[in-house]
Amino acid sequence: MPAADLYIGVSTDEQTDKGYSQRNQEEVLQRYCAYHQIQVRKAIFEDHSAKTFHRPQWAKLLVDLKKRPNITDLVLSRIRWLCRDAGDG
Repeated sequence: MPAADLYIGVSTDEQTDKGYSQRNQEEVLQRYCAYHQIQVRKAIFEDHSAKTFHRPQWAKLLVDLKKRPNITDLVLSRIRWLCRDAGDG
C-alpha cells in the first residue's frame, strides 16, 4: 500500500466559508486516500500565506524526504493553494 504525506495550507475566512478550511482540506485528502487505499503517514499544516513560497513546513518536509527518500510515496495537497499567485488574493 502506498504511503502519503498530506500538505495542508492556511485558508482565509472567505476560503473557510467556501469549504477550503484546513479541516476541510484534510478531510477531503483523507477520504481520497481511504478510497484509493493510500496510507496517510502524516498531515503537515502550513500556517504561512500562500502569497509567497516562504513555507517553513514545506522546507522541513523536503529535508525529511531527502534524508529518507523511501519513507513516503506521495505528497498530496490542494494544488490551487500550493501554487496560486499573489494576484489571486
